[in-house]
Amino acid sequence: MSTKKNAARTEAPSAEPRWLTEEEQRVWRAYIHATTLLDDTLDRQLQRDAGMPHMYYGLLVQLAQAPGRKLRMTELAKNAKITRSRLSHAVARLEKNGWVRRQDCPSDKRGQNAFLTDEGFEVLKEAAPGHVSLVRKAMFDRLSEEQVQQLGEIMCVIADGLEPTGTGADLPWLR
Repeated sequence: MSTKKNAARTEAPSAEPRWLTEEEQRVWRAYIHATTLLDDTLDRQLQRDAGMPHMYYGLLVQLAQAPGRKLRMTELAKNAKITRSRLSHAVARLEKNGWVRRQDCPSDKRGQNAFLTDEGFEVLKEAAPGHVSLVRKAMFDRLSEEQVQQLGEIMCVIADGLEPTGTGADLPWLR
């Protein structure tokens, strides 16, 4: 899509809404349909095989990939794109399972770190093969290499437009 078309689509809203065309409605509904089914499929597989929802798996992955297997809670919320309250609830459940531990942040007395325990790391290692197999089967095996590249580019454009920078941004991890 050209820059001119992108600019036209991001103009300030007028008094009359720009209703979706038939093609845009078709694409929007297909997107909602696919993402809802994909989220449900991934969640059911992880609940069945690992006893955790997809969101908790994502938190464990974030911690496993972090230096020292720990992240500040605010950074973890930002990476997961969730509110701090929702993260706090999720981490409490992960703590109850023995998979995560909270630690006070030595450099900031108000902050806390989430730390992935050895038990949590083992649970993640056991869950990962089934999860990645399902992701591949549900998504990537259905797409050509070109479609994968296009989907990645499209999702980056959408995410960039929804994640404003600067002060006053209303993003989940800032709430």
